Amino acid sequence: MRQKPIYVEIEMRSDLDTLWEYTQTPALHKEWDLRFSNITYLPKQQYEKQKFLYETRIGFGLKVSGIGETVGVFDKYSSERVSSLAFGSDHPLSLIRRGNGYWKYIQRDNGNITFLTQYQYKTVYGLPGRWIDRLFFRPLLGWATAWSFDVLRLWIEQNKHPKHSIRSAIVYVFICLFFSLFWFYQGFTGFETSIFAGTAKIGWGVLWLIPLKKKWIIHAVQAFIYAGFVFLGSEILLSILLSVFSAASGVFNLQLPSARHTKRKRKK
Repeated sequence: MRQKPIYVEIEMRSDLDTLWEYTQTPALHKEWDLRFSNITYLPKQQYEKQKFLYETRIGFGLKVSGIGETVGVFDKYSSERVSSLAFGSDHPLSLIRRGNGYWKYIQRDNGNITFLTQYQYKTVYGLPGRWIDRLFFRPLLGWATAWSFDVLRLWIEQNKHPKHSIRSAIVYVFICLFFSLFWFYQGFTGFETSIFAGTAKIGWGVLWLIPLKKKWIIHAVQAFIYAGFVFLGSEILLSILLSVFSAASGVFNLQLPSARHTKRKRKK
């Protein structure tokens, strides 16, 4: 079964020249795009397509490298620009053998820009490679593309450097782990008095591990619960701390980049 191409679209407050610079300059591109650790343009003649080398670190000191070529097409008087891309790798750790796609920039009447991409690729290793791609790699790659687009939006709109966004996202993961472990502990110790209460607390702990669309609601509910405990006179100091921490981390969550701020399906 042929897989659908990866499609990601986002709208941001910018102008064409600024967005073009942030996406077409290798030193800037690698800062916001999770898919690449390094991008190096190769020397070219005036009318040749721009070839480049790319690297992606996959952990444990390992990295995947490949080569690609890109060409940008635009008229300075037009409200649209397009950049086409072809890429491939012979690296033994690369699941992608060859691929191609494009970036499209559309200036809207409201002053915003619609920035979108669509790309497709062929995998290696036959049927096992296709199943790994379908079940794991393609969803991960699509998410990384979407998340990176929102990181770019925050960089351009709010001057929030991608390194700051990445650090904030890591901190938030640890916040969710803290709340999850806290409720797991409460649940397992709560089994001694009530199986229902213990199960409910463990279930609440599981919610903190799930990437929910509106995670801030979990923060708000938890802050409200502990605020109620304060009025009931139950563990007042701990309840105040957890209520404030829940509310503050909920506000923090709303400021993080998210793949859900993008569109993943092309309009018919």
